[in-house]
Amino acid sequence: MTYLLTQTLNGLFSAALLFLIASGLTLAFGVMRIVNIAHGSFYMLGVYVAYTVILRTGSLLLGALAAMAVVGAIGLLMQRVFLRRFGADPLPQMMMTMGFALLFRDAALMIWGGDPFTLPYPGWLRGSMEAGEVVFPSYRLFVILVAALVGVGLWAVNEKTLIGARLRATVDDPEMAAATGINVARLSGLVFAAGAALAAFGGVMGGPILGGYAGIDFDLLPLAFVVVIVGGMGSLKGALVGSIVVGMIDNFGKALVPELSYFTLFAPMVLVLAFKPTGLYGRA
Repeated sequence: MTYLLTQTLNGLFSAALLFLIASGLTLAFGVMRIVNIAHGSFYMLGVYVAYTVILRTGSLLLGALAAMAVVGAIGLLMQRVFLRRFGADPLPQMMMTMGFALLFRDAALMIWGGDPFTLPYPGWLRGSMEAGEVVFPSYRLFVILVAALVGVGLWAVNEKTLIGARLRATVDDPEMAAATGINVARLSGLVFAAGAALAAFGGVMGGPILGGYAGIDFDLLPLAFVVVIVGGMGSLKGALVGSIVVGMIDNFGKALVPELSYFTLFAPMVLVLAFKPTGLYGRA
């Protein structure tokens, strides 16, 4: 029983990081209908920017704020200067983001080198929490809590604010939203930047555990795509449910049958696509 509880908490930790990455990816797709291959690069850049700031300040909070600001600005520049030129044509946009992903990886190698590293823990999050026979790192519990708060915040913005109403209208019917006076181009840029900042924040949260290195972007990107495919492109609720499903399956698969871990991860995605091609909460 202790083993199952520990692995479940590990699965929730994985789900928390995946949600921070996939929520921005799925919202950007809902508004722009673009499959962003460079989204994993935003996670990687977030880790590197935070690492640079933390070396000088010793503050994980300042590192997180700097990572979100810098990577969010990069995402906004990417969308406004490059991606918007292709309109709604998905293939050139996807190829453009692939090019950016390779560019960001090479830039990271040139600027920071190829040595892996980990971000330092805050002092008050060192150690473990104990509940009976279950012992679990405090920092991992903190990441789960932070991801839950981010999820509540995104839900509140999406359901309770005017920006959220405009976002939902754009996701449902961008042409009609534009006809009612919504600046779809500006909203697309802001959503893309917010998604990049969320991925960077996920990088900072995962940095003390997973570390950072050039190439972590393509290691995590398939997991993020499985999340949005299972949950449904464009659905925030789908990103949450998909993150939990994928996080649990990936963690238990690696723990119980490591030689079949890729099968246990991608088989549910295949089943979802076979019976509900739009995902659990996606729309046709």
